[in-house]
Amino acid sequence: MTDRPPQRTPNRQLAALIAEAGFSNAGLARRVDQLGLEHGLDLRYDKTSVTRWLRGQQPRGTTPALIAEVFTRRLGRRLSAQDLGLDACAPVYAGLEFAATPEEAVDIVSGLWRKDSGSHAELRKIAFTPAGLVVPSRDWLIGRADERVGRGDPQHPAEPRVPAQGRAPAVSLTAVPAAAAVPRQRSTDRGPGQRVTGGDIAALRSVGELFRTLDHAYGGGHARQALVRYLEHEAEPMLRGVYGETVGRRLFGAAADLTRLAGWTSYDIAAHGLAQRYFVQALRLSQAAGDRAYGSYVLITMSRQAVYLGHGREAVQLARVAQQGVGSSAPPVVQAMLHAVEARGHAVLGEVRACTSSLVRAERALDAARPGDDVPYWARFFDDAQLADDFGHCHRDLQQYRAAAQHAERSLQLRAPGFARSRLFCRIVLATARLGLGELDQACALGAEAAQQAAEMRSARAVEYVRDFERRLEPYRDATAVRNYRDRVGAIG
Repeated sequence: MTDRPPQRTPNRQLAALIAEAGFSNAGLARRVDQLGLEHGLDLRYDKTSVTRWLRGQQPRGTTPALIAEVFTRRLGRRLSAQDLGLDACAPVYAGLEFAATPEEAVDIVSGLWRKDSGSHAELRKIAFTPAGLVVPSRDWLIGRADERVGRGDPQHPAEPRVPAQGRAPAVSLTAVPAAAAVPRQRSTDRGPGQRVTGGDIAALRSVGELFRTLDHAYGGGHARQALVRYLEHEAEPMLRGVYGETVGRRLFGAAADLTRLAGWTSYDIAAHGLAQRYFVQALRLSQAAGDRAYGSYVLITMSRQAVYLGHGREAVQLARVAQQGVGSSAPPVVQAMLHAVEARGHAVLGEVRACTSSLVRAERALDAARPGDDVPYWARFFDDAQLADDFGHCHRDLQQYRAAAQHAERSLQLRAPGFARSRLFCRIVLATARLGLGELDQACALGAEAAQQAAEMRSARAVEYVRDFERRLEPYRDATAVRNYRDRVGAIG
């Protein structure tokens, strides 16, 4: 006599969520299959599969996480496999969670730092998902600063305030190897549980300025891994250390800034799914810092990535959430930045009127800025050169080439040499505009200059800008100017 198979218990949690979402069994199966394709999985579920799940059968592998993500997208709240009555498994969108507490936020972001430091090639393959932007941006918008972030003895006297962060002193970077450029401590110098001081936070801020300078001049790939290792070995022990409320807010703010920068440099090397995760975690850390304005900056960073990847609708939504979250009290420079980034999203969508309206608001806001304004350090780069750059990109995307050329030329005249990558992008915008105006010789000369610069950087975006220009040259491939361009570019070794 053989044993009977164990009796399965019907999955009432899954049944209730299917009813709430309004899915049919076939509709749920289809969405799971489609989500699997985003992750390179060839799944073949159907309505019979869902019937089995409802009867208590447990789907295998990462499928429970995929099912949970389908419901998260539909219902607009984060759900896990356990919420669906399914066995727990690693979340498919690990790193995109908007943590409920500061402690959970530290666990998520430090896990991301450690995995990135040890397995860079694997993380670069993670896919960017537009749907992964919805829940974090909503949770940030409706959320409030955490009531408590301090750790350890609350009776310990507060550390003295460190002067407001200014620009880092000039550093010669040309002869300094990336590994030597980062202030390092022996691993025995700090461990979890040690007290965090104002000097520690000042060091985090200085490191951020150093890496920003490297990124602007040489591309995100130049020292990205060194930044991630610094976060793992220096920032994480601080976040798990001992600090009061005031220092804790500042610590979370500095960690948010470095995490956003890790995302930015990942974005620049085309590790877009990884970058997206860093941006979401930077957003959560900024909430723990109680810094609403910096959260808006993270959101428009996410918006710029969405623009680059062609997701105009999501780019506009992120920019608008940032505007709503920061309100009208932000300095004019910040307001200008928010409107300019929204304009970029409208331009990708071909929405001329909405793009023009956003550009006008950005220009008016920047005109209202005054030298004595209290501008956050992260917004100081947004000046007439950057606004002209955004104008040029918008007009290029709208195929308004004469205006694009005028603004790109202005940006190049105003932009400081240290922003080498931004100047390269603008030069390609100008080359594209010249091509659109029929000025083939000038276009090819500008494109060749940009190609030379791209070869000297570690920036996938720089290479892609050049490739986009070369695709636009294809209809003229037999022209003398284009042949000369190819010869010049081909000689770049």
